[in-house]
Amino acid sequence: MTAPTTMQTVDADVRVTESRARFSDLLAAEWIKMWSLRSTFWAFAVSLLAVLAVSLSTAYGDSTRYPGMDAGQQEYFRTFGAVGDSFPMGSATFMALGAGAIGAITMLSEFTTGMIRTTFTAVPARRSVMVAKVVVVTAVTTAFGALAVLCSYAGVQWILSGQDAAAGLGHPGVPQLLAASVVLAPVCALIGMAMGALIRHSVLTIIATITLLFVLPSLLNGQQRLGATILHTLVLQAWQRLTYDDATGDPFPWTTTGAWTVLAVWTVVAAAVTVFSADRRDQ
Repeated sequence: MTAPTTMQTVDADVRVTESRARFSDLLAAEWIKMWSLRSTFWAFAVSLLAVLAVSLSTAYGDSTRYPGMDAGQQEYFRTFGAVGDSFPMGSATFMALGAGAIGAITMLSEFTTGMIRTTFTAVPARRSVMVAKVVVVTAVTTAFGALAVLCSYAGVQWILSGQDAAAGLGHPGVPQLLAASVVLAPVCALIGMAMGALIRHSVLTIIATITLLFVLPSLLNGQQRLGATILHTLVLQAWQRLTYDDATGDPFPWTTTGAWTVLAVWTVVAAAVTVFSADRRDQ
């Protein structure tokens, strides 16, 4: 009499085991979700074009001015200017804005439509779902950052090489500039995701992300200790410290190690907020 009960128990266990999603399945699902949004492709494309437009126009302008510089100015440009032109502040701004928007879109695409409830019903392990989102967005935006930075560097140095003012990969400051600029994309994307996970409203999320990345730094006075201290904890200021080698004239200088630490902390905190916010509510 116990055989049917035993068989039913075994069948139930098999069904539960089969229905449990593997993490690789979650990654595949999040990859499909991300690229099923038309806005994802356009956000990447527009961001890349904006980055390259700023970088190449800056390099072209400097290359036309280079012959008119005196010997000291030319030497200074070859040492520092050619490095900065590889990925100028304007390019970093568009990179941060585009990546932040992509992170926010990836998170909000399900929350604003209510589809997140379907996702959590299919996969009750909410944190696993959010970790998969974080992994996919981090990987994709890192690849995007690498593509944008390398294209920018190659195009800029090609333009400057016409004046014999290019900075090769072994030039002091170039490797750190390239690495910091690549990292900028996933860090800003994760911040956008964290804002979306907390706010869950499209317009307010974009406003909050822009305020944190761009507006807040403009409101602070770096000539005062409190303002400088806060600035040293912000993302774009950390990137700027890493990409502009010298802190000469800065009344409150800080180290490159500190700047890398700031980027790492923002990455960890933003990822943690995204993952653990899933326990609060579905919408």
